[in-house]
Amino acid sequence: MYADRKLFTLVSILIMTSVVLSYTLAPYTTLLFNVNEFHFAIRQSVFAVLGISIIFGLSRLNPDVWLGRVGFTLFFGSLILMIAMPFLPESLVSAVGGAKRWIKVAGFSLAPVEFFKVGFIYFLAWSFSRKLGHHDGMGLSSEFKRFAPYGVIFLGAMFIIAFLQKDLGQVVVLGLTLLVMLSFAGSSFRFFLSIFGVVFAAIIIFIFTAEHRIIRIKSWWALAQNSVLEILPASIADKLRVPVEVEPYQIGHSLNAIHNGGLFGVGIGNGTFKLGFLSEVHTDFVLAGLAEEFGFMGVLFVVVIFLWMLQRIFKVANRSHSKRVYLFSIGIGLILSFAFMVNAYGISGITPIKGISVPFLSYGGSAMLGAAFGVGMVLMASNKVDMDGKQK
Repeated sequence: MYADRKLFTLVSILIMTSVVLSYTLAPYTTLLFNVNEFHFAIRQSVFAVLGISIIFGLSRLNPDVWLGRVGFTLFFGSLILMIAMPFLPESLVSAVGGAKRWIKVAGFSLAPVEFFKVGFIYFLAWSFSRKLGHHDGMGLSSEFKRFAPYGVIFLGAMFIIAFLQKDLGQVVVLGLTLLVMLSFAGSSFRFFLSIFGVVFAAIIIFIFTAEHRIIRIKSWWALAQNSVLEILPASIADKLRVPVEVEPYQIGHSLNAIHNGGLFGVGIGNGTFKLGFLSEVHTDFVLAGLAEEFGFMGVLFVVVIFLWMLQRIFKVANRSHSKRVYLFSIGIGLILSFAFMVNAYGISGITPIKGISVPFLSYGGSAMLGAAFGVGMVLMASNKVDMDGKQK
């Protein structure tokens, strides 16, 4: 059995790139927290080794035996942890802004939601492959009844992640992934539109029931409104205009960093916006830091590697004879894609910032290891499929 070596190589390139960025983009943060200049690079190196090891180890396993075991363990294990976290003492969990999102393990903090996403995708793939199929002759009400159990599970997850952990960005990514997976699993387009409308309405409700999310939306709109409102009649534009009271400094500095990088960048280590203008640029704003120091060509390199990685993941899905593997591989590719797009759109001011990291590139162990499990499971599944489309 041989897993897809190109996919393994591409992911490893992104992971090693994250180690370099964790060093070159974090000088101000190391001074702020009074730690060694290699602090973040060393920690990211540890997670890089663990991530690559997880991917390699999973790629060597038999998917007929281990794919389900790993998938269900991630799903139920992380779900139990997320439910229990609000009741755990502060000695075991880390809280930011009143939300307990991280569990302390051996000096590190891990976010169960990153592992839940992979487990949730496997659960959907497993269940969709057994329960869903063609929608020919089914009415919209019948499709809703068929979807109802999944809707209940998603609403439960949405409550835990958005309310208890105050992390709407993860809900957006999971919701988008669920919607697209439904269409691949055999749901009709009208059902897709109906569910999209329900999810969109739920997101709007979540936004307007939390003051910090309203402030974030206003901050984004204050920056984006001029380019949008100038095409509308003045009477309408005046009603939609928001006073620039909430200064969108993060997005503004992000755009300036991208502009400052130009075509080839200012050179590794020579960026200026990482020096306190962008808070912890090596995490959520890593693409802006990359653009400043390595320029458009550096960003293009990362995008090409990322797209090539997605192409290999979707190819595993396309060549598989198992509907479960097909849906799971598509789901992993989608969740990585949506996370990248949400982050990229946020740092460029197209959409509000959601606090979603760039898969395999941003500093952080939880996101790294969670994504490693996802890709590792796809590689495990590729043991049964070759790129010629023949079943092994």
